[in-house]
Amino acid sequence: MADRNIIKRLIIEYQSIAKAKQLLQRNHYFDEHSNYVLVGIRRAGKSFLLYQDIQQRIRNKTISSNEFVYINFEDERITNIQAQDLGLILDCYNELYPEKQPWVYLDEIQMIEGWEKFARRLADQGYRVMITGSNAKMLSNEIATTLGGRYIPHEVFPFTFKEYLEYNKISVTDNWQYDRDKSARIRKLFDTYFTCGGFAENFKRDDKREWLNALYQKILLGDIIARNSIRTPRVFRLLARKIAESIEQPMSQTRLLHTIKSTGENISLPALKDYLDYMQDAFLTFSIPNLASPLTERSTTVKRYFSDNGLLNIFFTSEEGKLLENIVAITLYQRSYSIEGSQVFYYNKNIEVDFCVPKEKLAIQVTLKMDNVSTYEREVSALDKFIAVNPQYKGIIITLDEEQTIQSASKLDIEVIPVWKWVIR
Repeated sequence: MADRNIIKRLIIEYQSIAKAKQLLQRNHYFDEHSNYVLVGIRRAGKSFLLYQDIQQRIRNKTISSNEFVYINFEDERITNIQAQDLGLILDCYNELYPEKQPWVYLDEIQMIEGWEKFARRLADQGYRVMITGSNAKMLSNEIATTLGGRYIPHEVFPFTFKEYLEYNKISVTDNWQYDRDKSARIRKLFDTYFTCGGFAENFKRDDKREWLNALYQKILLGDIIARNSIRTPRVFRLLARKIAESIEQPMSQTRLLHTIKSTGENISLPALKDYLDYMQDAFLTFSIPNLASPLTERSTTVKRYFSDNGLLNIFFTSEEGKLLENIVAITLYQRSYSIEGSQVFYYNKNIEVDFCVPKEKLAIQVTLKMDNVSTYEREVSALDKFIAVNPQYKGIIITLDEEQTIQSASKLDIEVIPVWKWVIR
């Protein structure tokens, strides 16, 4: 049984923290009549979005300054709390503030097995609730069934480059690209974002790589290996490295299995599949399928990416090509995100196209430079052939710094754009 005095202390303490927290406002809107489950990679800013919602509700007088309860379930003072104890949180709140019905904010609640029944009860009793967690299993069919459609799922990502610019007090106004000083500063800031990623907690740190390494270890050891009782962490670490090294290339599960076994490690195909699922459940990686594959085969051979360039970059000393494709994948995934599944694809059927976004009718090639004949012919020819049979699509080529409009052999106009301009469109 959790200690009531500790819970009361936490309620008062977190009320002060939530109201005083300095925030960069992010563009996330939450309807005051809806309940939400916020998921996403650790340190992406889910807790700060709860604080943001609390502060906005207090400012617009939807709630009073103490008409909410926020609990972080990673707080070591309540590590012994069980699902059957969760009702104590409301009991303790009502003892502190009689006759008030609080808005409820439950942070990292996936730590409590069976949390979903409590969440369902809160919704049924008319509470307005926001929940966060760092595991995609919170959106599993089983939990969704228990929640009974009473919560809206919402994935939270690390900062986009545009948000990073806002953090650095740069607004992307009309015709910004013609402002030489602003363009130069944006380009310089992109270099840092490109290699260090979008975790806001890391922005002010001098040793960004050290912090990213620590975060990676926390995700690996806490969110994946310990939570899933993995008995061969060495093999899991090797798999993560092989995925990092295979960015840009489609990789079947069977090929990954052979790659791991070629190092002398032993792993079965079912275990490999589980490991890949664990990575995606912790939002460390995501995958995109082949648009040309039948629906039944789309999960077997995919392109895998890391959810943040900073996390990918800890595996390398200099891999601009991989980082470039990874940041394009992240941006497309975020822009086209759907809880129902991937809206971004690659295309591989006689033609190789790096990314296809059917909803936007967009085909994209990614290359560092267009500085030699073979690269030029490969990238342009692929788009030319793809659009010849998909004429509703527009083709673009994303590079590190080059910008021009080129005409293909079939008179197709293809835009070549630097990645640092494309990500803030």
